[in-house]
Amino acid sequence: MTSDAIDGGGPPSTRYRRAMRWQELFADLEAQLVAADRREQQLEVADRTRRERADVSWLDRAACTVGREVLVVTPAGAVRGRLDDLGRDWLLVQEQGRHAAVIPVTAVTAVVGLQRRSDDDRGLGRRFGLGVALRAIARDRAVVAVHDIAAGLATGTIDRVGADHLDLAEHPADAMRRAAAVTGHRVVPFTAIGIVRRA
Repeated sequence: MTSDAIDGGGPPSTRYRRAMRWQELFADLEAQLVAADRREQQLEVADRTRRERADVSWLDRAACTVGREVLVVTPAGAVRGRLDDLGRDWLLVQEQGRHAAVIPVTAVTAVVGLQRRSDDDRGLGRRFGLGVALRAIARDRAVVAVHDIAAGLATGTIDRVGADHLDLAEHPADAMRRAAAVTGHRVVPFTAIGIVRRA
């Protein structure tokens, strides 16, 4: 068998063109495989991104928003300012021209200004809950304004913090907690708290 028979016959220029067509065919096939691999990779990335987003809570997003301006909406009113801190069920917002406000997560109806991604920051924030934060405020003996989710307002000093409520000794915001200044005692369940502000 001659080399012409093996190559399919014909003059050398014809054989060269056939070889070039095969090279082009193989190059096209390779390009198709690369494109298919790319599409598969893009689908995998999109699927993984969707799964990761499904695991991200709004508190995860809030964790990467600390230090930025936010607007937190609650039934007790809106709080605008810098998100300074957060725990597993509370936010601390430093309002412009006012004192800091502690907001239970259960009272939040919307937040404006959260960062979109939190891949690197997920899990940040204080590990303690609202009760521990309120006990720290009670120890500080700070005069507070407690706004409830029914738009009620009471000022005074937090005397005690239970498992699911606080005891507020009511008195004017500009008075110290003394027996003569106390006008009543109020129990406020955590689920009824909208905002706790330093008075």
